[in-house]
Amino acid sequence: MPLPANAAPLTFVITGNRAKSRPFYENVLGLRVLGEDDHAVTFDLGNRTPMRLTQVMGHKAAGHTVLGWHVADLRAAMHGLRAQGVTFKNYDGMGQDAEGVWASPDGGAKLAWFTDPDGNVLSLTQFG
Repeated sequence: MPLPANAAPLTFVITGNRAKSRPFYENVLGLRVLGEDDHAVTFDLGNRTPMRLTQVMGHKAAGHTVLGWHVADLRAAMHGLRAQGVTFKNYDGMGQDAEGVWASPDGGAKLAWFTDPDGNVLSLTQFG
């Protein structure tokens, strides 16, 4: 049986230290806390989509993007996050510009990557 058409998504981000990561998601990214229990802090990613920041001892970041946001103005969003202390990543061979923005070859998207305190890779994408 397939998922119901109205099944809402729920995402998870793993952390090795929830007490260290929670302020990043709450204060730096500005996500609203929906609740906290013994297993996770739940944030609102927007549009009522929950994200559970779950602690797993010994967690090691995967090195690939685990969560991203669509933004209307990539450079403005980057500027706002830089003001909060976020540093954007530059990857060798990706052809990013001086600010760390990568443009898809067809011009359909621009992306920028940054990490949370655990090294989980997060992204911003502007389409069009």
